[in-house]
Amino acid sequence: MPEGPELHLASQFVNETCGGLVFGGCVEKSAVSRNPEVPFESSAYRISAAARGKELRLTLSPLPGAQPQQEPLALVFRFGMSGSFQVAPSDALPPHAHLRFYTAAPSPQLTLCFVDIRRFGRWDLGGEWQPGRGPCVLLEYEQFRENVLRNLADKAFDRPICEALLDQRFFNGIGNYLRAEILHRSAGLRIPPFEKARTVLEAVQHRRLSPELTLSQKIRAKLQNPDLLELCHLVPKEVVQLGGKSRKKKSKETQAGPEDQAEGPPTPSKAPPRTRRARRELPKQTAAWEPGGANFQRDPEAPIVPEERKRRARPAASGRLPSASSLPATGSPAEEGGGHAGGRSMGKKVGGRLWGSPRPVGPLVRSLS
Repeated sequence: MPEGPELHLASQFVNETCGGLVFGGCVEKSAVSRNPEVPFESSAYRISAAARGKELRLTLSPLPGAQPQQEPLALVFRFGMSGSFQVAPSDALPPHAHLRFYTAAPSPQLTLCFVDIRRFGRWDLGGEWQPGRGPCVLLEYEQFRENVLRNLADKAFDRPICEALLDQRFFNGIGNYLRAEILHRSAGLRIPPFEKARTVLEAVQHRRLSPELTLSQKIRAKLQNPDLLELCHLVPKEVVQLGGKSRKKKSKETQAGPEDQAEGPPTPSKAPPRTRRARRELPKQTAAWEPGGANFQRDPEAPIVPEERKRRARPAASGRLPSASSLPATGSPAEEGGGHAGGRSMGKKVGGRLWGSPRPVGPLVRSLS
């Protein structure tokens, strides 16, 4: 599920990709989407984006002289479970593109698409952030920290810290995987995930560094041992940095020309991965291999050692009584009768014998009458 860092990376993608593009025409919505129509039409406009927590604002700004005259329009997106923005040629739109912004002619027509496979994503007109959401943990750290520590009396902090971290009124942008990473890194602080949130955050509130430390020592101490609220800011920041590097690398690969992408025959280190069908058709390896080239196949002149056979399971009891001759020697009738005097057993008489007594066999059968 997209969380704060993913929304921030999506806004960077829109600004970098659409910064030099001019869009025109109407904004199209798919027929299956339940979100509102976007009443915007202009012959030339630009698109910019900004993110805050788990929300992204898209602003459509008409260029001077564009017809018809239109005021800028802002949309606020929430990505749901699978929302994202993609840029694709207008004649090859990706599936599940529920909102489409087309570039103006005569440039090669591209389309900025809001793609949402599961259709949980939403957009609202007006450009206002959703009321009730707190400051962004990524871009508004000081306001976020103050908002949490000022409202510790709120009943939301009666819950365990692992649940309170998902409350967007105080931790706007934190989701499941960020919560797991934050709690994992806070193991050095010995914070149990089911500890009451107020107890954990009151300890953060009363934490004070020694006044004898210099400024550089205080900064080093905070970087080496961040508290829980600092982790709520540092972990999403790391995700953005990692995502930004991979996105730039991918864009360079897509922008490389055919000469840059041409490669010779695959080397052993860059061999193409085998497909599933090829893996199935490969012969089974019967010999082990070592760097020295030793082959451990069986020597044909060596004696053949018979393989150890599996032990057969014992056949189930047939239920037939053994013969008297096959029975071992027995003791006195009192012992045979279960230890009672006279060889009698206490119980109900069923089918000519007492219920619960041993089955009479051969010469040991005695009259019970």
